[in-house]
Amino acid sequence: MNALEIINLNVCYGNRHVIKGISLEIPQKVVFAIMGPSGSGKSTLLKAINRLVELDEDAKVNGDVKLFKNSVYEMDPREVRRRIGMVFQQPNPFPHLSIYDNVALGPRLNKFVRNKEELDKLVEWALKKAALWEEVKDRLGDLASKLSGGQQQRLCIARALALKPDVLLLDEPTSALDPASTAKIESLLLELKKSYTIIIVTHKMQQAARIGDYTAFILDGKLIEVGDTTQIFENPKDKRTEAYITGRFG
Repeated sequence: MNALEIINLNVCYGNRHVIKGISLEIPQKVVFAIMGPSGSGKSTLLKAINRLVELDEDAKVNGDVKLFKNSVYEMDPREVRRRIGMVFQQPNPFPHLSIYDNVALGPRLNKFVRNKEELDKLVEWALKKAALWEEVKDRLGDLASKLSGGQQQRLCIARALALKPDVLLLDEPTSALDPASTAKIESLLLELKKSYTIIIVTHKMQQAARIGDYTAFILDGKLIEVGDTTQIFENPKDKRTEAYITGRFG
């Protein structure tokens, strides 16, 4: 069974048709990379998957997204966003909350835990999953804003993982990070795919090639090509994919 099925998905903002009839099947426990030039609709596609796009009153969505065969549009949006977590381009921890409280807030609001001991264990588990525990375990009370950019992004990943999602969406999560922090995030994603389905939007083709099991190329809101990452980069079937990969546009 696929983790996600996107079926003839269309998204419009007013008169702008941003996502144009995209259909995708995304297997379980893979890194699925989505690449394309700026303005091609990649971020909008992610927001449509977990229903964040609906928060914009100008947005209109049709088509379907199925999470393990169940339409997300027939589910409570809050449950969808819990099960399909999202990490954004710029690290966005709650700056006035501690490292601990950043991770603990979601489980508290969703009543995941019954007592402080359970919450402590969950926070530690999420920080370990995000490869951050060893760096912060002695300063959990510090403000999240005191962390470096790379640490803040891993904290955002830990915050999403604490809600025990099925799928993790990442919208260019390393674009604001230095090469060392980028390498840590990429290594983390390769580890996390053992337990989660990961969809990453990236403008770095090398990143898609390094960590993607599958890659989709989107141009002007349309799905141009999708396949095994090696095939996409070494033997693209569409001339537009080849042109993008070889740097002739984008």
